[in-house]
Amino acid sequence: MNFPATYHQQLQNTLATINLGDVNKAIEWFREARAHNRQIFVCGNGGSASTASHFVCDMVKGASFGRPQRFRITALTDSLPTITAYSNDVTYDCIFAEQLKNFARPDDLVMAISGSGNSPNVIHAVEYANSIGCRTLALTGRDGGRLGAMAQLNLQVAEPHMGRIEDAHMIICHMIAYYFMDTER
Repeated sequence: MNFPATYHQQLQNTLATINLGDVNKAIEWFREARAHNRQIFVCGNGGSASTASHFVCDMVKGASFGRPQRFRITALTDSLPTITAYSNDVTYDCIFAEQLKNFARPDDLVMAISGSGNSPNVIHAVEYANSIGCRTLALTGRDGGRLGAMAQLNLQVAEPHMGRIEDAHMIICHMIAYYFMDTER
């Protein structure tokens, strides 16, 4: 058995399922958010938290530096003191929604990343964002879970393997970020 070759082939099959039309729609939502000076918030847990932080770094530096229009984008995963305070004093389920209550406004963009689509804190964030009139974008896996059904745009990777879901989510994030880095000079 050649595990790397098998994984590589399975990843290629997974990537072939990405709906590129929906990725283009997400790119347009990011373009509109930037054009209208809207805030963008990104969140997720575990590997998805890392993807959120990486994506925000790409957008803050790579897609904004030296350009006349810049992205106002924040990873809700990056304030560890805030996350641990809410987790300890209230509940882990509210760590993203409570941050949105401080900062989000109608028409802002909230991007939630969850391989299962069932992470309660991510679901609460999107519920709150929808309730105040934000645009909501989800990156999900498997069947999309509850998150996929409630987001206004769901970029679903219909794959059972969490590693390949996370690989595909990072590639989708690079498709979005590198659109702005490579096509807008």
